[in-house]
Amino acid sequence: MTNPPPPHAKPRQLLHLVFGGELEDLQGVAFRDPGKLEIVGVYPTTTARWRLEAKAHATVDNAHMRYFVVHLHELLDPDIECL
Repeated sequence: MTNPPPPHAKPRQLLHLVFGGELEDLQGVAFRDPGKLEIVGVYPTTTARWRLEAKAHATVDNAHMRYFVVHLHELLDPDIECL
C-alpha cells in the first residue's frame, strides 16, 4: 500500500493514449491491419474521453472502426530509472 501524498503535493498527472483502427470482426479486438492503427494522441483524463468520443462519432458509418483508451498512468512507475 502506498502512502498518501502530502496535502501540498501536486496531483498526479494521469495520461491516456487514444488510438483506433478497423477490427477484423465485431466480436473481438483484433485489428485488420495493425500497421494502419491511428494514434490519436496522449491526453489527460477529460481530454482523452472527449477525443475518443469525437473520433468514434466521426467514424460512425464504419461499424468495424473502434477507438480505445489506454491508461498510460497505470503503466508508468516513477520509481524505475529511465534509460
